[in-house]
Amino acid sequence: MAVEIERKFLVRPGFKPQGESEIEIVQGYLCADPERTVRVRIAGERAYMTIKGKIVGISRPEFEYEIPVNDARELMKLSVWPVIDKIRHIIYKFGKKWEVDVFSGANDGLIIAEVELTHADEMVQLPAWVAKEVSGDPRFHNSCIAQNPYCNWKSEV
Repeated sequence: MAVEIERKFLVRPGFKPQGESEIEIVQGYLCADPERTVRVRIAGERAYMTIKGKIVGISRPEFEYEIPVNDARELMKLSVWPVIDKIRHIIYKFGKKWEVDVFSGANDGLIIAEVELTHADEMVQLPAWVAKEVSGDPRFHNSCIAQNPYCNWKSEV
């Protein structure tokens, strides 16, 4: 079974990510409840369907499959909430690959940095641009952001 182990962080105000690469991402959710999510994503010229299980700590089962882009476009029409738009910046720091997502649309102003780990108790050196950890806050899961956009609750953060 494939397992995703990741930590999520907000970034410091004013940080402008400049990484090795950046990619435009549009994603929609076909199913999103506490037990599972089914996501369709178009990332640049490629598309994926991802199924994720229930989160336990910072880990959860994850299965991702490449699908035709045209199929992804059609599946997006079945999204249970509005799609999410973001630019993903890949930044390598302290031997780790960081994915820094700069959201737009209803989630404009939200920037989340994620780092995937090999085990849940792995120590990670944090870059200076990392601020508050939000790994345990479900509001920052992309499926929750689709359902309840950042513009509705950003004053709480």
